[in-house]
Amino acid sequence: MHYLIMPLGSAGDVHPFVGLALELKRRGHAVTLSTNGYFAGLAQRFGLDFIELGTEAEFHAGIQSPDLWHPLRSFPYLYRNMIEPTVRPQFEIVAQESAKRPTTVLSNCLGFGALNAQDKLGVTVVSVHLQPMMLWSRILPPRMLGIFGPIWFRNRIFELAQWLVIDPVVRPSLNRYRAELGLEPIKHVMQWWHSKSHLLCLFPEWFCPAQTDWPAPYSQVDFPLWDERGNGTNAFSSNFRDVLEPFLNSGSKPIAFTPGSANLFGKDFFQIATRACELIGSRAIFLTRFQEQISPSLPNTILHVPFVPLSLLLPHCSAFVHHGGIGSASQAMAAGIPQLIRPQAHDQFDNAMRIVKNGWGDCLKPRRFTAKALASKLNAMLGSEPMAIRCKSVAVSIERSRGLMQAADVLEKLVQQPGNNQSPAGR
Repeated sequence: MHYLIMPLGSAGDVHPFVGLALELKRRGHAVTLSTNGYFAGLAQRFGLDFIELGTEAEFHAGIQSPDLWHPLRSFPYLYRNMIEPTVRPQFEIVAQESAKRPTTVLSNCLGFGALNAQDKLGVTVVSVHLQPMMLWSRILPPRMLGIFGPIWFRNRIFELAQWLVIDPVVRPSLNRYRAELGLEPIKHVMQWWHSKSHLLCLFPEWFCPAQTDWPAPYSQVDFPLWDERGNGTNAFSSNFRDVLEPFLNSGSKPIAFTPGSANLFGKDFFQIATRACELIGSRAIFLTRFQEQISPSLPNTILHVPFVPLSLLLPHCSAFVHHGGIGSASQAMAAGIPQLIRPQAHDQFDNAMRIVKNGWGDCLKPRRFTAKALASKLNAMLGSEPMAIRCKSVAVSIERSRGLMQAADVLEKLVQQPGNNQSPAGR
């Protein structure tokens, strides 16, 4: 089988798909990664065939606006600037690749071009959901900023958000393109963006129990936990040995900090982190590829590194402060350390709620993210024996390769089902 893997988003969105691509390739399948050109080097390092879907310049342009991180303006900005331009070219790539050989497409829910190809061409598309937020359940609704109160009220607010924000933003351009393809218009985007073929949920049931009103068919597996560690990461291993190890061995365990791999607006985050670490006398490691976010006069108790796989770093840290992306959160769980989340948009509030509810960490909303508040939260977390026990307990339940192996098993079984192993001539 040929798998065409088409993630859209930042490194946190793309990494799980790359890990899954490598597992499928290891099993002997043909695999093509198609995503923004920003990740072409990543595909090359790991030996994956690559088709560019959007240029690296477009990726950098898309992350320039603070609206990307605004709780209310983020989705309209994301769609108009980073998703809508991919719809037509993604459809065309799927059409071209599936015409050559039997192909199964893996995409996240924003792969609207792939979903249009499913509707028009009959291509099998699997929607891969990395976080519970993408599966709204009326029984146990996820958490979003501004959606609170009893379940019936949260569902009503969510319905209004669909009608007033998501559908009006997406449907005009999406339905114009669907009309070109001779397809019926979409009425409700959040119902349509779940593939009719299959949903693959890359988060375990102990993190989010399955709900009876999730769209079927779906499968739920463990976290993928892939972060560029492995073949092709010799440079990172060398960096760890030459730069990080001397720092880690020179004192107490540091706290790791990152505002997110695509966040250009982390300067205040790191300034507050610096002051908080000074208040509690802690060492720290700052993770960001954007050097301009980092003060040129960091104290010698703080080390800045552009990137290192979290699976290499976090086991040597005392805690992790981050934005609440599901990849970062799951890596902290696997490392068995407490985490403090500063959520801003997207799925981050829901992920934070689950972390806090299970006693694996704490949360500070952006308006309360001050040096004093951060220092107080970190002191409480680091001094909490019950939290330390819970973090170590959840780490025991996680095996790094299990999620990807389970996901590949699901995909192999899916293509063996009648009607799913399509030939180009048979569609």
